[in-house]
Amino acid sequence: MSAFFACMKPTLLLFLILFCQPIWVIGQTNSSVKKPNILLILADDLGYGDLSCYGAPDIRTPHVDSLVRAGMRFSHFYANSSVCSPSRAALLSGRYPEQVGVPGVIRTMPDDNWGYLSPTAVLLPSLLKKNGYHTALIGKWHLGLESPNLPNDRGFGLFHGFEGDMMDDYYTHLRHNQNYMRLNRQTINPQGHATDLFTQWAADYLQQRAGKPNPFFLYLAYNAPHDPIQPPAHWLAKVKARQPGISEKRAKLAALIEHMDDGIGQVIQTLRAKGLYENTLIVFVSDNGGKLFDGANNGPLRSGKGHMYEGGIRIPACVVWPGKIAAQSQSQQPLLLMDLFPTLAEASGTTISHAIDGQSFLPILRGTSQTLTPERALFYIRREGGSEYNGKTIDAVRLGDWKLLQDSPYSPLELYNLKDDPQEKANRATDRPEEFRRLEKLMREHTRQGGAIPWEKGGL
Repeated sequence: MSAFFACMKPTLLLFLILFCQPIWVIGQTNSSVKKPNILLILADDLGYGDLSCYGAPDIRTPHVDSLVRAGMRFSHFYANSSVCSPSRAALLSGRYPEQVGVPGVIRTMPDDNWGYLSPTAVLLPSLLKKNGYHTALIGKWHLGLESPNLPNDRGFGLFHGFEGDMMDDYYTHLRHNQNYMRLNRQTINPQGHATDLFTQWAADYLQQRAGKPNPFFLYLAYNAPHDPIQPPAHWLAKVKARQPGISEKRAKLAALIEHMDDGIGQVIQTLRAKGLYENTLIVFVSDNGGKLFDGANNGPLRSGKGHMYEGGIRIPACVVWPGKIAAQSQSQQPLLLMDLFPTLAEASGTTISHAIDGQSFLPILRGTSQTLTPERALFYIRREGGSEYNGKTIDAVRLGDWKLLQDSPYSPLELYNLKDDPQEKANRATDRPEEFRRLEKLMREHTRQGGAIPWEKGGL
């Protein structure tokens, strides 16, 4: 072969180098590209410190721990809100939640409903479906109870789960005595603990997808460990036997989390058994911080679910992609749930042709350059009712190490430096006026932009 090139004229050799080689490389790249399956696992109200891999001394979560070891663990991953619906809207739309009409919780009671998903919002399953993906939601939806805001309306080819906000009982699956369990649009009445049902339905789905030519996007949204804290009796007995001095409240929450972890293990095992694991990108994350009233542990972070302190919005998160993401890797990059939208789109070769707020962190996952906007401002919102809020919002903004928040609509703004004061103990609002004014201006402008978006059905 070397003699062949040696006898070539220089001009011909240059032509081959400049033109033929790139054509060959491009052709090989295109033919070898295989779209990854995507498994997005969302826990409900899982605290930052309620996994053994995040420091919980009294909870054993071997299966989530295994995922964390297999991929990248995040220490500064945030929900877009401290409550459910806004975070889910941001996750699936890539937008700040108020930009798609969901600044607060969508509830089954109209007089306490604080959001309506915009019919024009483009959700991730719709984009992935156009790119050849089969899309499925197993578990909790919580973004609407009627068309056009049902899962099958918004891009999911299969919906097998719960439409509503929360269950009043993990076994009856009712909410305010209403049944919101569905198979697509059909009302169903399955028997068993909701966590077991969602696990089994997810495993069944993966078995059905094995051997199919199209990749899949499975959004597995558990409602655990959201209250009521109702673990199966044998899981509770296991925790109590292991830790005789544990409180009843903490034992129940630990058992509910360990039960979910076991279900996640069954789902991952199905991936492996069906030969799907090696080509599946797996995300595990929570929708907001843990609820302190239920015994949650948010590690060293201040406060919990419903609040704008770190314990309410910082969440455990990991991403696994065999052969693409280094095992046992870590990132301290501040990220939001809405950043998953462009990241998963980029990883799957899916084009986004509309405006979004999220930014892809795929280069971080691959261990290459950082492409997120330097000093990107991160915003958080919650609109709520009752006499404590009266329909007003609580908000926060983080810029670099500084964070400005208002944890009650009737309290002053608070300023913290998260690098020097990660537990948010020293309010710097009075002694750092430049940082205060800078973040206050950002918050005010963000609020102005969100105010132009209808967030109730009658306003659309």
